[in-house]
Amino acid sequence: MTKIPVHLDINGTHHQLELEPRVTLLDALRDRLGLTGTKKGCDHGQCGACTVHVDGERVLACLTLAAQAEGRTITTIEGLAREGELHPVQAAFLEQDAFQCGYCTPGQIMSAVACIREGHAGSDEEIREYMAGNLCRCGAYPHIVAAVRQAALEVAS
Repeated sequence: MTKIPVHLDINGTHHQLELEPRVTLLDALRDRLGLTGTKKGCDHGQCGACTVHVDGERVLACLTLAAQAEGRTITTIEGLAREGELHPVQAAFLEQDAFQCGYCTPGQIMSAVACIREGHAGSDEEIREYMAGNLCRCGAYPHIVAAVRQAALEVAS
């Protein structure tokens, strides 16, 4: 199978890979680089478990080819904390008990960070609307909305 060189900048670290052109960003992260914080849920772009940031925009890694991310800045859940301190959204998820099984949590947190940064955390309704692409089978939605609201207030102060 033909492989192509792909250079990825992930969480501030440069990675040089040889990949088949059809390898998704999700499979490159999990299977090639061991960054398993990004979850494979539905693998069809319907659940949001694989949400990462590419150049600061949230994308579904299961629907993005690794080659499409060449030369762009990728942030995964592993790259949010700084200097051993949790990102405010990560801390708010813990404080608000915004997870049950935790499988969807990395994608929820990545979407929440983008939701706040995009200015869509002004009300619970707005948070629910802009977090709608991330599913939680456990039904922790009220706590997730509370965590996003708390983190948005903290980021604004």
